[in-house]
Amino acid sequence: MKLHANARTCPKSRQLLVERIDAGWSVTDAAEAAGITDRTARRWMARWRAEGATGLLDRSSAPQRIPHKTPPELVEEIIRLRRLRMTAAQIATALQMALSTVSAVLKRVGLGKRSKLDPPEPPNRYERRRPGELIHIDVKKLGRILKPGHRVTGSRRGQATTHRNGKPVRLAGWEFVHVAIDDHSRLAYAEVLTDEKGPTAVGFLKRAVDFYAGYGVTVERVMTDNGSPYVSHVHAQACHELRLRHLRTRPYRPRTNGKAERFIQTLQREWAYGRVFQTSAQRTAALAPWLTHYNFKRPHGALSHKPPSSRLTNAPRNNS
Repeated sequence: MKLHANARTCPKSRQLLVERIDAGWSVTDAAEAAGITDRTARRWMARWRAEGATGLLDRSSAPQRIPHKTPPELVEEIIRLRRLRMTAAQIATALQMALSTVSAVLKRVGLGKRSKLDPPEPPNRYERRRPGELIHIDVKKLGRILKPGHRVTGSRRGQATTHRNGKPVRLAGWEFVHVAIDDHSRLAYAEVLTDEKGPTAVGFLKRAVDFYAGYGVTVERVMTDNGSPYVSHVHAQACHELRLRHLRTRPYRPRTNGKAERFIQTLQREWAYGRVFQTSAQRTAALAPWLTHYNFKRPHGALSHKPPSSRLTNAPRNNS
């Protein structure tokens, strides 16, 4: 039972109050001893005589009747229209209701966000049986560093800009981090490259295959999204030459390539934004040491808090 923060009494003290009055105490004396007014004491006494011990319990402060409450049939109509993926404003217009009323109803029934209309997909956790059976590949775009930006200074002013067609355009541009991670061992490889075009993606793929071969891992399959570099003819030709089976994720389902997505989150948090870099070159130089730490020292939750190298037969025990 939750009592009001400023409550002077509780069910036990109210029981004592009515017992004192029944024992011959005056209402005034009993009220003064309980620290309440005569009027409050008489109200508890009346409830005691009418309902017994139940009358001494706290009651809900919610109103018993709400004259202006939205009718149930109108609530059902709001829900029906919401399930047609209409916005609150569209529903309010269709039913000629106040937007605030429609929004309040949707929030009360748990449909305040349209994302609530779709039941959450159960997690599809899987893991290949051996290293190299499947490599996840993806690309993350990072802003190039000319000098510390808004993540450090808190201000977007002062960044180098030019004007094109009368609009300001930042000169820094982008860098592209291509990543690969083994499904079974989580052994990771990454490079900072200048673009995400087909030939660039092919070059990264070949170097990634060589990287895994250096640890005795033969890559059999690669999984990517449906981005332009991975649906290009040059990428398909490279997979054929390397004898790799190319798997692609379902459209609009980045979770299919979840291991790469999760690795990119870790990469950003611990490397790209883990410290203040003065230039992009400084950040790029820090990538290789961080990857070594990730692969050979950093505990991984999915691997019983052991590093990815623990699942490799040809990996050195102590890689510095």
